[in-house]
Amino acid sequence: MSVRVLPARDDALLVELDDLAAALALHASLRADPVPGVGQPVPGARTLLVPFDPWRVAPERLAVVLRSRVLPAEPVEPRLSTLRQAQDDAGSTSDLDRLVEIPTVYDGEDLADVARLLGWSPQEVVRRHTAASWVVGFVGFAPGFAYLTGDDDGLVVPRRESPRTRVPAGSVALAGPYSGVYPRASPGGWQLVGRTDVVTWDPDREPPTPWAPGNRVRFTAVRESARGTGASHRGSSGSERQSELPTRAGAAAPTTSATGLEVVTPGLQALVQDLGRPGLAHLGVAASGAADPRSLRAANRGVGNPAGTAAIEAAGGGLRLRARGDVVVALAGADGPAVVRTGGDPDDARHAPRARPFRLRDGDELELGAPARGWRTYVAVRGGLDVPPALGSRATDALAHLGPAALSPGVVLGRDRTRGPVLDARRGRTPAHGTQAVATDDVGAPDPAALPAPGKVTTLPVVLGPHDDWFTPDAVALLAGQEWRVTDRSDRVGLRLAGPRPLDRTDAARGRELPSEGCVTGALQVPPDGLPVLFGVDHPLTGGYPVVGAVPSSHTWLLGQLPPGALLRFAPAPPGRPHHPFG
Repeated sequence: MSVRVLPARDDALLVELDDLAAALALHASLRADPVPGVGQPVPGARTLLVPFDPWRVAPERLAVVLRSRVLPAEPVEPRLSTLRQAQDDAGSTSDLDRLVEIPTVYDGEDLADVARLLGWSPQEVVRRHTAASWVVGFVGFAPGFAYLTGDDDGLVVPRRESPRTRVPAGSVALAGPYSGVYPRASPGGWQLVGRTDVVTWDPDREPPTPWAPGNRVRFTAVRESARGTGASHRGSSGSERQSELPTRAGAAAPTTSATGLEVVTPGLQALVQDLGRPGLAHLGVAASGAADPRSLRAANRGVGNPAGTAAIEAAGGGLRLRARGDVVVALAGADGPAVVRTGGDPDDARHAPRARPFRLRDGDELELGAPARGWRTYVAVRGGLDVPPALGSRATDALAHLGPAALSPGVVLGRDRTRGPVLDARRGRTPAHGTQAVATDDVGAPDPAALPAPGKVTTLPVVLGPHDDWFTPDAVALLAGQEWRVTDRSDRVGLRLAGPRPLDRTDAARGRELPSEGCVTGALQVPPDGLPVLFGVDHPLTGGYPVVGAVPSSHTWLLGQLPPGALLRFAPAPPGRPHHPFG
């Protein structure tokens, strides 16, 4: 059994193993016997991404522990059966023994093509697909999308040469050695062999998805008339639970109240954000949340809210808000003009302060201009925003379709009255109207002069790995040796970078495909064109392009403040950071 433990960031290691079976076994071991200081691992096709707290465990020590947990080579199902038995003997609870049943109508558009590719009849494809024993390898691509690995080595087909722009929800598909069920309508390149009524992603259900890594899955063939009767997943007790119709979490408009903020114009983009949804990687959900959490905390501190209270995140300029009733707000983040117009009067405009509370009277309007430095401004309201949570957070995650929709004209964000009284951070002093703000502590707020600006160079540290060995030595040197420009095709998912020269792969890596593996915010993923994509907070949980390095966690907040046109230079991380495989 070959094992490599590679740096994925200053606070994450990537364990590279021989196969999915080994990755699942290591994942199950860490769940059954957690290592202090280790967060929630993310399985990949033959890897395990292991986040950790560097203040509690040293990466070198953790690498030794992880290597000691790797078991000898063994197929997936026997290995998991051994782990299930060990957990039963120890009396520990686990969902490894869960069986998820997928009644399927086998009438997929690609069924005949799959049969032709395999040299079988369509009936034989169905027989083999239903006879195979499937196991959830990992969840990625989209929330609830499970990569299922089977024990039939003959069921291996290539992806479609031309991906579909829309695959219906519930489609049962094959690609490579995997099978899967599309949780919602989305683009996709897998071969469609059938469809099911099983709801594999419903954020309003607990749990939102019927499966997790290590679960067993069985497909059963049903006729059209059987559809609509619901589907079930069985636990160790054999009990059934009917699947429910999905609802779109956050699809409804934010609730309204007599007091709050009305969106007059949203500007380039305005979203509701808090500190996100950490701990849901097993569902295929990344943490998401504020692109610049430091500024979110600073804005909330300005009005006396808890640090993670939901606020408005405005990208660029142009956001215009109107007060409904009297509200107390604070701004933090990008350095740009912000004015208050009394009663909406354009001739009565006053400067609004940053990171300090000020009152908007009923009818007053707050307008944000284009920032000179930085990119995102946070508008916090004393008491928070009355927005329904999705999976425990009010954050908008565009990639996962979670949280409220992007704000549009006419939307009213009511003040959250469910939190009770909120303490004033300034010992109860009442903030003044308009520009007469009360002083507050700005510790932790980004220095406006240090924020990135278009045409200006920002230097970011980078931890090389886990796949810098896929690139030539010249390319690795070029990563830090040239300036990169943030293009206007950038968003919260990732910053697309352009540079004078792309990063070339080695001869051995050219044309290779990387099996899907877990990714972190700040990862520099390099597609075949050689131009890096710097992952933001809404990045996919797993990715299939090599990552040459990652921005340390201490600097990822800056990614949310990089405007289009900003220039970047990458510098090796300070001494003591991991730059090489451990062990």
